[in-house]
Amino acid sequence: MNAATYELPHLRALEAEAIHVMREVAAELERPVLLFSGGKDSIVLLRLAEKAFRPGRFPFPVMHVDTGHNFPEVIEFRDRRVTEMGERLVVGHLEESIRRGTVRLADPLESRNGHQSVTLLEAIDEHRFDCLIGGARRDEEKARAKERIFSHRDSFGQWQPKEQRPELWTLFNTRIRPGEHFRAFPISNWTELDVWLYIAREQIPLPQMYYAHQREVVRRRGLLVPVTPVTPLQPGERSEVTQVRFRTVGDMTCTCPVESPAASAAEVVAETLTVTISERGATRMDDRTSDASMERRKKEGYF
Repeated sequence: MNAATYELPHLRALEAEAIHVMREVAAELERPVLLFSGGKDSIVLLRLAEKAFRPGRFPFPVMHVDTGHNFPEVIEFRDRRVTEMGERLVVGHLEESIRRGTVRLADPLESRNGHQSVTLLEAIDEHRFDCLIGGARRDEEKARAKERIFSHRDSFGQWQPKEQRPELWTLFNTRIRPGEHFRAFPISNWTELDVWLYIAREQIPLPQMYYAHQREVVRRRGLLVPVTPVTPLQPGERSEVTQVRFRTVGDMTCTCPVESPAASAAEVVAETLTVTISERGATRMDDRTSDASMERRKKEGYF
């Protein structure tokens, strides 16, 4: 397959909508920021931002909340990509929140994923950001399916599902009071398949862990848990080295790969056409605690 294979009408429409949302953010809000973790969705956001604002600089910086337990390959890709683009990177370190005492861990190896909300809200307060552009999509999870493209957050950073604003004819109400902010999701209407079709069409580079590679894992509660310094083997467990790829990446303590031979974007597209479980449902340990776990975290300020 070549790039022309992926020139689909619906993909052009989704791209145009996402670019419109980004330009709307830049026009209506005073201090926006683009969230960039080095994951595939935020990498697609960078490409869309290039199409929206090049040849000039982005009208906003790029920000990542670093838990300290991110995959090294992703952090390396993040830094390299931002340097290549010549944009400004703002990093909120969860380790600093721990030192300040605003985040307290029950165990040094517990998942830090849910604690990111504290560091994120601290960064918003420090830099006075009034809109965070993120790569969340409605197909990922039930709570995200409820959320609008422009998601209003109150002065505590909380999302209230019953207070969402109507978005008729792609008209957005961006008025906020002091202390409030928005989360804007330009690719909210995209699916995992759309993302991979776009990556294939645009030939967008990704961290290699998104494609088939050999990795040491342990089978635990129906998931392939990568064996790392923060996810060590438990007593009685035996690890194995198998061919896997990641459908999504995040904190090492809660992100798992899937078995796969897909070694290119085209092969991932073909594989994605057959999956029946969402990427978060298949790979994220933190979303398996309850059906309401994501909604609870979003009400607390999560992405």
